[in-house]
Order: sequence, then C-alpha cells, then structure tokens
Amino acid sequence: MDIIKETAKRIKPVDRKLIKQAEEHLANLTKPVKSLGRLEDFAARIAAITNRIEKPVLTNKVIITMAADHGIASQGVSAYPKEVTPQMVYNFVNKGAAINVLARHAGVRVLVVDMGVDKDLSELAAQGKIIDKKIAYGTKDFSTGPAMTREQAVAAVTAGMELAENEIKNGAHIIGTGDMGIGNTTPASAIIAAFSGIAIPELTGRGTGIDDKTLEKKVRMIQTGLLLNHPNSKDPVDVLAKVGGFEIGGIAGVILACAANSIPVAVDGFISTAGALIAAELSPFAVEYMFASHKSQEKGHRYMLERLGLVPVLDMEMRLGEGTGAALAMTMLDASVKIYNEMATFKSAGVSEKTN
Repeated sequence: MDIIKETAKRIKPVDRKLIKQAEEHLANLTKPVKSLGRLEDFAARIAAITNRIEKPVLTNKVIITMAADHGIASQGVSAYPKEVTPQMVYNFVNKGAAINVLARHAGVRVLVVDMGVDKDLSELAAQGKIIDKKIAYGTKDFSTGPAMTREQAVAAVTAGMELAENEIKNGAHIIGTGDMGIGNTTPASAIIAAFSGIAIPELTGRGTGIDDKTLEKKVRMIQTGLLLNHPNSKDPVDVLAKVGGFEIGGIAGVILACAANSIPVAVDGFISTAGALIAAELSPFAVEYMFASHKSQEKGHRYMLERLGLVPVLDMEMRLGEGTGAALAMTMLDASVKIYNEMATFKSAGVSEKTN
C-alpha cells in the first residue's frame, strides 16, 4: 500500500500556464480561433500534460489489455460462460480480436496481461505472448463474501503501476487501458454504486446482451453483495477488494502511474472507467491526465463520466471493451497533435490574420 500512496502523492495538477501557452500556439495557426473545436482542446491538454509546448509527441502508443475472471459470473449474470475469458486471450494472441484490428489501424501496440484468468496461461507467458501478473484464478463471488482480500487488491493496483512504469521507461508517449473478463460489468456497476449511492437498477446494464430475467438477477446480486460486504466508499481499495476485479485494480494502477509520470492515458469504456474511479479516489488530480475514450452503451457509464467530470472523445454506441474505444480515441488524439505540430502559422504561411 505504501507504493500506491507514494505514487498518488507524486501526481500534481496539470500546469494551467502550459495549457494557456499551448492554446496561444493553436490560436496562431491558419484557421479561425477554436474552429477545430475539441481537437484543439485535446492538443493543448496533451502538450501541457507532457510539458512539450513546442512539439508534443504521441508516436509510441500502447494499450494494456488486462484479463481476469470473476466469481460473480457463477451466479449466471452474463450471457457467456467464463471459458470465454481464456479463449479470448488466445484470440488476442492470435491477432484475431477487434482490439487487434483497431490497434493496427491506430498504430498502437497491444500488451495482453493475465491479471487473474481462471486457467493456467503460463505457457503463453513463457513464450512472451502475454504478461503474467496473475493475482489468483479469478475473484471470489462477491454475493457470498468479499471479491478478494485487501492484500490482493493492493497487489492488483501495484501490478498495473509496474506495467505502466515499464512501458513509460521504454518510451511510451500515451497508454490506453483495456479489459477482458466474463461477468465484469457486474463489479463495474457495483463500484459506481458503492461510490455514488445511486439506485443499482439505474447503474446496471445488459453487459454482453443478457435478457430481462438475467438483468433482474444481476441487479439482485449487486444489491446482495453491497449489503453483505459494506464497501467503504471513503476507502477505494476497500471498494475494490469487496466488489471489484483484478483487471479493474490493474487499470487503476496503470492510470496512477501514467499521471505520476505526466503521461496521458486513454481510458476505454465501462470497465476501464471503474478502474479510473478507483484511481481518482486515490488521487483526484489523476483525472487531469485521463481522456475518456468513448461513451459506452452501458447505462452506468454516464454516471461514471459525470462523477469524473469527463466528456468522452467519441460516442459510437460501443460496449465491447478490450481497449477498442481507446484505440479509436487515440486516432483523434494523434490527429490533434499533428494539427498542433504540422499546421502553418499565419506568419509562416503569409496569411492575413483576423482584423476585428
């Protein structure tokens, strides 16, 4: 826990003077002021976050896709069996998943991490195809007790921090988050419920496409878990331990490490934003380094974004996860930096400026 606290303390607010300097540069480009809308906001934030006012760089892009299983899935809250989690890990490795396609499109490397898959994937790790950070073979069923121990929750966040620190050390300019885990919309809904106190039915969606009867059961399981475990909303690690997931903890750690190292982080959808909530509760300034990639179809995602004060880069009616939204958002963030770096100024282009 000490390393988490130390990392959180390193996170400082983004310098508003740097944002203003970046905005002044954008105002001098050959276009009406703010005519490129949010692209200009993205560019100014990236320049200030990275302290590269003259020429921000986003060439080294990586998405860390974390996989883990969930004990609550045994209650039948998902449309798919838990065997799909390791099967999708193999699909990631074989480059056949949506995240692989979109990452290739966006020029992004994908790291696949076993945070807690309920299958022995050590052979893939030994071959260097995935990274082994397995905390356990899935969480426990939080409708019958805590999802994990506090020590496991700390280990999950720490593992995410270590992964991000390593990528940053190797030159990453931006990191995106991704997830894979059957049943993981249930802990994500439980996390925003624990922090917000909003009625659980308002926060709980259909995940992979469950029917009405299964949705009712999902709501009941979340209610049962929260009443049984009493997660302390003032202690984000306790919330993670009581009703969270290993990949959610890992995502929180990635975000904290990025913020502590002045690296922008593209937060994917519903599951990743649950990790962002944990990170923001550990360090409110961490939000200043986050870009919400997209607005998920999961109904609870809107409440998460409102709590964080984030406006999504895209709204594509997506709900897949894996880091797919992060990959697409990175194309927009990349475009904003190219505008900042490559567009001519009025002076350099010999174009007359606004007269009134």
